[in-house]
Amino acid sequence: MPDDAAARAAAEARAAAEEESAFSHAAVDPDATAAYGDDPDQVIDFYAPREALSPGGGLAPLVVVLHGGAWRAPYDRRHVTPFADFLARRGFAVANVEYRRGGVSIPGQGAAAETGGVGPVAGRWPETFDDVAAAMDALPALVREFLPQADPRRMVVTGHSAGGHLALWAAARHLLPADAVWRIDRPAPLRGVVALAPIADFTVAEKLDVCGGACRQLLGGEEGFTARVPYADPALLLPTGIATTLVQGRADTVVPEAVAEAYADAAAKAGEVVGLTLLEDVGHFPLIDPAADACAVVAEEIAQLAW
Repeated sequence: MPDDAAARAAAEARAAAEEESAFSHAAVDPDATAAYGDDPDQVIDFYAPREALSPGGGLAPLVVVLHGGAWRAPYDRRHVTPFADFLARRGFAVANVEYRRGGVSIPGQGAAAETGGVGPVAGRWPETFDDVAAAMDALPALVREFLPQADPRRMVVTGHSAGGHLALWAAARHLLPADAVWRIDRPAPLRGVVALAPIADFTVAEKLDVCGGACRQLLGGEEGFTARVPYADPALLLPTGIATTLVQGRADTVVPEAVAEAYADAAAKAGEVVGLTLLEDVGHFPLIDPAADACAVVAEEIAQLAW
C-alpha cells in the first residue's frame, strides 16, 4: 500500500475509533429541564455542579452547551449529556440547550434540493437562530429558578462543531445587521466563548464541503446563502469584544483546522485576538468525549474564562 494510502487508512481508523468512543457513553439525565418556548425542541437541561470549584464554595460558573451534529435532526442534545455531566463533575453548573434542527428533506423544495431529497437537511431558517437567541435571552431567569447553584454573571458558552458556530454567533448578536430580529443593543453578558472544532467561517467551510454542504443548507440553499450569510457567519461578525478561544484537533477531518484558522485570521484583521488551541493527533470527537485527554483540556479552557 502506498504511503499516502496507508496514512489515509490510519487516519480513517483513528477517526472511527474516536467517534465510537465519544458515542459509547450512556446518556446522563439532567437534574432539571425547563422550556423556553412552546416547541418540543425548545428546552434546556440543567446539571448542578457535583463539587465546588474552589474551597470557598459559593455559586458555580455557568457553562452553556450547544451541541453539534451539522444542525441536522438526528443529532440532538442527548449525545452531549456525558460531556455536560463531565463539566458538572468538574464543578461547573451546566445548561444544555436544545434547538430546532433540519428535518427530513422533501425533493425539490428549497434546501432539500441540496441533498437530492435524501436524508436530513442541515438546520432550519430562521428557526434554528430563533431558538438560540430565545434560549440565551431566557437563561438568566430560568437559571434562577431551576439552577440556583449557578452564577449567571460568570457565564461561558461552549459548543461543538455546528454548536461551536452557534456559540460564536450567540456572542456576536450585537454585531448583526440592524434589521436582524436577533440583534441586541450591547454585547451579551458573557465571560467568554470556548468553541470546539467550530464551523466558524462559512466561506472556507463551503470550499471544503464541511458536513456535506451543511452551511449552504442551513441558509436555505444556493439562493439563500448569499443573502443570509451576513446574518449567520461568525467570521463576518467581528470583533465581538468577548473573550474567545477555539479548541481544534489538528487531525480533525470533519471540520478541518483550516476553518478555525480562518476565523482566527478574520478576528485578527478586525483587531481582536482570539485564542486558538491546537491539539496534535486529535480528531473531531475527543473534544466532547469524557474518556479523552482532550476533554480535560476543554474544561481547563472553560475554567480560565469562567474565573
